[in-house]
Amino acid sequence: MHPLIRTARTTGLFYLGLGIAGALGFLTIRPMIFEAGDAGATLANLVANESLARLGVAFELLVVLTQTLAAVWFYRLFRSVDSIAAGSIAAFGIVNAVAILGSAAMLGTALGVATGEAGGAADTVQLLYLVSENLWAVGGLFFGLWLMPMGWCVLRSGWLPRALGWILVAGGVGYVLMTFVRYLAPGAGIATDLLVVPATVGELWILGYLVIFGVRKRALTETPRTTPTTPFTAASTA
Repeated sequence: MHPLIRTARTTGLFYLGLGIAGALGFLTIRPMIFEAGDAGATLANLVANESLARLGVAFELLVVLTQTLAAVWFYRLFRSVDSIAAGSIAAFGIVNAVAILGSAAMLGTALGVATGEAGGAADTVQLLYLVSENLWAVGGLFFGLWLMPMGWCVLRSGWLPRALGWILVAGGVGYVLMTFVRYLAPGAGIATDLLVVPATVGELWILGYLVIFGVRKRALTETPRTTPTTPFTAASTA
C-alpha cells in the first residue's frame, strides 16, 4: 500500500473513532444521566446507573485520545501541502481535546460525589454536569477552527474532492458562529442547529473518503502544491 494512502486511511480511522466515541458518550449516555433543571433526577440517575456513568467517562476519554491522534495524523497527511495549515489542524484539534479532557474530569468528579467518595450533594453533581456541558460548548470554537484549515488543505492538495474542502471550511465557520450564538442568543433554537449541518456533512464525507479511498489515485503520482509562507498569502496568489 502506498504510504500516502496508509496515512490517509489511518487518519480516517482515528476520525471514525472520534465520531463513534462522541456519539456514544456525549449524544447517547449523557442524556440518560443528566436532567437539565432537575438536580435530584440527575443524582438519582447517576447513582442508579453508576456503571453506565463510568462508561460515559471512558467514552469522553476516548474522544480525547482519538481526536489527539487524528489531529497528529492530519498533520502528517497535509504537512507537505501547507505546513502552517496542517499544524493549525493539529493545534486546534488538541486544544479541543483538552477541553473535553476537562469535561471528563468533571464527570469523574460528579461520579465520585454521587457515590459518596467525596461527600454527596445533588446541587454539586448538577453543577459539575453543567460545567462539563459548557466545556463541550466552548470547545466548539476550536472544533470549528480545526475544520477550517482541514478544508483549506483539502482544497490545496487536490487529493480529495474540492467540494469537500469548501464544505469543511463552511462547517468550521458554522461551528465558530454556533459557539457565540449559544451564549449571545440562547433562544435561537433551530437556527443554532442549522449552523453545524455543513460540519456534520463534511466530517462524515471526509472520514468516509479517507477510510474507503484514502486519496485520489492521481495524488500518488502528483507533487502537491506547497505554500511557501502562510495559507493567506497562498490564497492571494492562487
